[in-house]
Amino acid sequence: MRVVDLFCGAGGFSEGFYRAGFEIVRAYDIWSPAVLTHNMNHSDGKEVALKGDILEIAWSNDEEFEDAIPDSEVIIGSPPCIAFSNSNKSGKADKESGVALIKAFLRIVARKKYKKNSKLKYWVMENVGNSEKYVNEFYSMEELGLEGLTDEKLCVKGKTSKLYNMKYFGVPTNRIRYICGDFPPLNETTSESEIVSLGKILKELGKPSPNDFEKLNDKIIDPTYGFEIFKKDLSDHHYVSEIPDFEWKKAKRQKVDKGYMGKMAFPENMDKPARTVMATLSRSSRESMIFPIENEVEKYRIPTIREVATLMSFPIDFRFYGENESIKYRMVGNAVTPKFSYELAKSIQEDSIKNNFKDAFMLKDGFSSLKRFPSSPDFTDLNGKVFPLKQEKPKKVNAKFKQHVPELVEKTFRVELQNKFTTSNYETVEWDVSIHRSQGKNAEVFSNILIPEDIFPISIRKELKSFINELLIEIKDSQKLQINYCKTKIEREDSIGPEELLEKIKVFVNSYTGDFIEVNGINRMLPYKIALAYFILNNILEELNYAEENTRREVAY
Repeated sequence: MRVVDLFCGAGGFSEGFYRAGFEIVRAYDIWSPAVLTHNMNHSDGKEVALKGDILEIAWSNDEEFEDAIPDSEVIIGSPPCIAFSNSNKSGKADKESGVALIKAFLRIVARKKYKKNSKLKYWVMENVGNSEKYVNEFYSMEELGLEGLTDEKLCVKGKTSKLYNMKYFGVPTNRIRYICGDFPPLNETTSESEIVSLGKILKELGKPSPNDFEKLNDKIIDPTYGFEIFKKDLSDHHYVSEIPDFEWKKAKRQKVDKGYMGKMAFPENMDKPARTVMATLSRSSRESMIFPIENEVEKYRIPTIREVATLMSFPIDFRFYGENESIKYRMVGNAVTPKFSYELAKSIQEDSIKNNFKDAFMLKDGFSSLKRFPSSPDFTDLNGKVFPLKQEKPKKVNAKFKQHVPELVEKTFRVELQNKFTTSNYETVEWDVSIHRSQGKNAEVFSNILIPEDIFPISIRKELKSFINELLIEIKDSQKLQINYCKTKIEREDSIGPEELLEKIKVFVNSYTGDFIEVNGINRMLPYKIALAYFILNNILEELNYAEENTRREVAY
């Protein structure tokens, strides 16, 4: 059976069908490294995959369209998902471009499905789970811009269309995707007890060996497919990309102390399947995938390309043709998982045999090595590459700051410090403190709250005043706090920026305990430590703002 793959990327979707014995007759993507990778892994370098814009192809005239999209029994595709991803602007990104690409894909399907003597029997579209709400159950030909073709309606959300978690199909990662179209039922192949953990995959791939990988003449067994290759032939694995401390510390804070979001493991939990592999190679975000460096204290690395590729169920003989780590990572993170694709191909082939389609054939087992090591000057192997440790750079003068007191979240309350600029040239900065509670629809923000000193016991008031005065002496003024924030850790030396200020407050506050406090302006009882942290920050900022205002008046006169 013949397959056309639209938005093919590096070829993850095609890979499953290819391993099952289907013929990939055409594939398209707009990104050159992905097109090259697809061709080098699926057609011995022949140009089955082409660089092309699906929007243009979808709206081309009949002659150009038929030349671009050959007849096939199967059409598969994965329109770019960034518009629908929850990680993009917290799920609030503009969806219009994503919807346009989905409709372009559906228009191509409809043109092939409803043409005279059509050969198309199955079609499948993959996207992130959040895309489901932006896909209609049916599309009229008018909606797809095909008014003159037929009165048919394209059913998109068929009986088998739903959310699928890849971990139940032999993929060692927790990756939920929305799969829709016209395809037979899929049976899960992996039970909850059989799901492969991240730690098992890393153990079977082996520790990256940057210095002696060329001497690794023993063999490695593919954790997903079971075939063997020599360890020295395992591309993009034998290197270490270390994360500098200023980045992993930021990532750790985002993961374990986000405040209004649940905690995530830092570093990764080796006893569970891997989290969703992202397309962006990040070292300092909540989504960063971070591994410890063996036998090192507080040293961490990002996964190798081979590790994330194997987690995505790419065979270990699959090669990614990108000139650097970031490009390769993007190819992996954007892909459809090949093992799931293989199970989909398997169900389609079994259905075609059941229905006595003349193009049906016996399925390949899908688990042997395809021995794909074609020589190409375009292939950059990261094995043995030395990645210099990234150096922290100063922040821009208008760098924004918005953080809560570290590790201080009680009853979903937290105390947050934020900067804002009052002049267009960023010469004047002010700092605000507010109390936040909960998140989403239940989120509440309380500003300009008055917490009187006498709300706290007499026994701590003296220490409280002394602590505030000490901080004011260190901070000096609002502008200095911003200047220190923009400096690197080395440049700051012992000076205090907003992060250091919050850390000092955390230490002070954690040495006290007390009952819940009733505060005017807040509709519920406030945890003692939250009230104490807010009181300290509010008093500091009032003094800073007062001093700033006096300075401005003196300059004016």
